[in-house]
Parts: sequence; structure tokens; C-alpha cells
Amino acid sequence: MSPAAVDAPFRARPVPGLVVAGAAYGLAWGLHLVLPAVPVLTWCVMLGIAVAQVRPLRPVLDGVCKPGLTLASKRLLRIGVVLLGLQLSLVDVAGLGWVTVVVVVAILVLTFGVTYLLGRWARLPGDQPLLLAAGFSICGASAIGGMSAVTRDRGKDAATPVALVTLFGTLAIAVLPLVGGWVGLTHLEFGAWVGASVHDVGQVVATAQTAGAAALAIAVIVKLTRVLMLAPIVAITSTIVRRQDAGAGAGARPPIVPLFVVGFAVAVVIRTVVPVPEALLTTAGTVQSVLLGLALVGLGSGIRLERLVRTGGRAVLVGLMSWITIASVSLGAVLVLPLG
Repeated sequence: MSPAAVDAPFRARPVPGLVVAGAAYGLAWGLHLVLPAVPVLTWCVMLGIAVAQVRPLRPVLDGVCKPGLTLASKRLLRIGVVLLGLQLSLVDVAGLGWVTVVVVVAILVLTFGVTYLLGRWARLPGDQPLLLAAGFSICGASAIGGMSAVTRDRGKDAATPVALVTLFGTLAIAVLPLVGGWVGLTHLEFGAWVGASVHDVGQVVATAQTAGAAALAIAVIVKLTRVLMLAPIVAITSTIVRRQDAGAGAGARPPIVPLFVVGFAVAVVIRTVVPVPEALLTTAGTVQSVLLGLALVGLGSGIRLERLVRTGGRAVLVGLMSWITIASVSLGAVLVLPLG
């Protein structure tokens, strides 16, 4: 038996990659304690990207660590999305009022469509236009992971969109408080603006908390209203992909609604109709943060900046234009309509 055959079972084990992802998550927590303005999940993807740029480490990342990092970026990400549903009660969404809910959904649909069309106009490869649209309009890396489950490439194009939502979401933490103060937004208006425009939940919290508890509360509810749209948009996308594959005579097709999206919807219903103990919600939130953190380390470890520099200029431009679009439209809505 050849040495390669003997080593194959060891290379297929996920433990080394999960250990690396876990160590990066622990370091991310430490960095977050030192610099609280940057969310833990943002540190996770930044650490994953940083490690991937160290050339001597790439054979390890692409070899013995690959199974574990892939497991984290796919399966653990989907479990984290399911647990994200426990953060959202439909009662809280209804409390926003129908005007706010309709406007938030309209902004999301507009941003999704604009970003997707910009991606197609820029001739981004593969499923990048669709993944960028999901990440910028819905809920950052979680939406990218959810959408990648129903695309043809099954996540192969996810690395660049994840890097971009991290980049612009981090910029929002610094830029939005400055703009909000310059425009003269009230605390509630600022919270509604942040919730309607910033990508990941962690980035929303980091941005809105600068204006106090009232701003943070409205920001989280508005943000989770956007998160609620993950299930129907993924289902619609999957249906379109299935029909296109059927017309092209393709073989295996994704399910109409992936199992983890069903789990997300069930978790929302449970949170809405069942008095879930606060301790259980806190535990679920912690587990969700850990799983998403491990997933973002895995996704970040697949990014090679030299490739991004060579081919990602157009993607960065699309991300910038999408970020400006959602921030501008959301700010206009907050100034004109009684959001929050």
C-alpha cells in the first residue's frame, strides 16, 4: 500500500481544521475584548483571511486542515443560521408597524436587485452577483452561506462576497455614526437606519450601540426583519435554479427549500409562539456565535488576496456601489418616513 493511501484517512479527518478554526475563534474573542468596536465575527473572517496569506501555511490549510475548514464553512454555518431564527419573534416585527416593515422589505428587494444587476453588468464570475446581492441586502455572511446552498457552484464563489460584506460592514461601524451625527438623526432614527442598511447582525450591534440602548433595540429588530426574508428569497432562488436546470437537462438539482432554511423558519415560529426561557435563548445565541465564527474562519481561509487583486477589482466596485445604495436609500427613508 502506498504512503498516500495510508495517509488518506488522516487527511479526510475534520479535527485539524476544526482545531485551527477554534483557535482562531478564541483569538478573535481576545481581540474583540481589546477592541470592542469590531465584532467577534468580523475578527474571525479577518483572521481566516490573514492566515490564508501566509504562503508556507497554505499546504496545511489546503491539505490536512481542508476537511475541517470545509465542514465549518458549510455545515456549521447552516446550523448557525438555524439558531439565528431563535433571535427573531414575529411579535417584535409586528411591533414596528406595517409602514416600517413594508419599507424595510422594499429597501431589501431594491438593494438585492440593484446589486445583482451591477454584478451582472460588471461580469462577475459564477454566482458572485447572486451571493453579493444576498449578503449586502439580507444578512451578510449568513445570507451568502444560505444562498450558496442552492446555487450551481455550491459555495465555490462565496469567498469574495464574504470578504466584501466584512470590509464594508466594518467601514459602516466607523462611517455611519459620523454621518448620523452630521445629519442630525435622533437615536431612534439612527437605530432604524443602521438596522436597515448594515450587513451582519454583529456589525449592526457594534454600530448602533454607539447611540445608546434605544438605538440598539430598534436597530436589532429592524435588522432581524431583514433576516426574516432569508427563507423566502432562498426558496425563490432555488425554484428559479431548478427550472433553469430542468430546461437545460441538468441532473441533480437543489431542493426547493434547503433543510436548514426550513429549520430557520421553524425556529422563528418557536420563538414567536413558545415562551422560550431566557437562559436557553442566551445559550443558543452563544452557540450560534461560535458556529458562525468557525464558519467565517473557514470561509476566510479560502481567500487568496493576490487572486482578489487580479480579478476582484470589479467585485469591490460592485460592493462599494451596493453599500452606497443601501445606506443612501435607507437614510432617505428614515428622514422621510416615521421608521422606528
